[in-house]
Amino acid sequence: MEKQRVETIELPERKFSVSVGQNTIHIGSGEELAVIAGPCVIDNRELAFNTARELSNLSQKLGVGIIFKSSYEKDNRGAVGNWKGPLIDEGLKVLGDIRKEFSMPVLTDVHRTEEVEKTAEFVDVLQIPAYMCQQTSLAVACGQTGKAINVKKGQFLAPEGMAGVVGKIQSTGNKNILLTERGACFGYNRLVADIRAIPIMQQIGTPVCFDATHIIRLYGISSADPAGGEPRFVPHLTLAAVAAGTDALFIETHPDPMTAKCDAASQLRLSHFESLVQMAKNVRKAIQKPENVGTMTV
Repeated sequence: MEKQRVETIELPERKFSVSVGQNTIHIGSGEELAVIAGPCVIDNRELAFNTARELSNLSQKLGVGIIFKSSYEKDNRGAVGNWKGPLIDEGLKVLGDIRKEFSMPVLTDVHRTEEVEKTAEFVDVLQIPAYMCQQTSLAVACGQTGKAINVKKGQFLAPEGMAGVVGKIQSTGNKNILLTERGACFGYNRLVADIRAIPIMQQIGTPVCFDATHIIRLYGISSADPAGGEPRFVPHLTLAAVAAGTDALFIETHPDPMTAKCDAASQLRLSHFESLVQMAKNVRKAIQKPENVGTMTV
């Protein structure tokens, strides 16, 4: 009988943390599951505050660290007339006020190097959009702020290719980096989730977050069109990612998704958020700890 081949996969220690006052969220090795959540773009101040209030309450109820996410600008739109957001001045005021009101860490996208320094004054996590992840000047500028950085993996990149952007940010001395998997191109207009990307990017030495809401967008169709996304698959993808050992989840959520001004067809309805996160916690508990997924003998 042929002797069984033994191979052990060891994931390096990975750490990421963000704090507001007494509220500190740790993501990575040995930590509990965390969630980045909120509307894709700030539709208006009232909706953003109402969503943040609900997420703050759910964070306490579920015992899950939540980073509030919303963009002051969504620069990657299908048409020039599409809503881009309130833009930097008004948008950062809203995000800063949410941060203060709810003592929640806040995350937003930043697209231009000249906006990085100002954005860093109002938020706790700077996010580099997927289609900007290879922009050296942007990665370095974000790293130089000393803020926590979340980089969305470009859908055009292999997961191991994210080592390059990690190196660029780390060259500034900033090692507080999170990588987010949000799908890979599969022909035209459709993304697929390669679950292998989670342990592959963890091998780079950073925690990994999984975004099921962007993966289910059907590009080329307006996000206001119900046919522009497949939100029914968000729970399936989310739970698969947790089973694969993701360190965090990225869930764009909105009180009434089909009225959202951006990504209406691919945001999770806020009333469904609690049950999905609870299911994710149950899966996390079932595998005991994420290291059980990354370390195995075959």
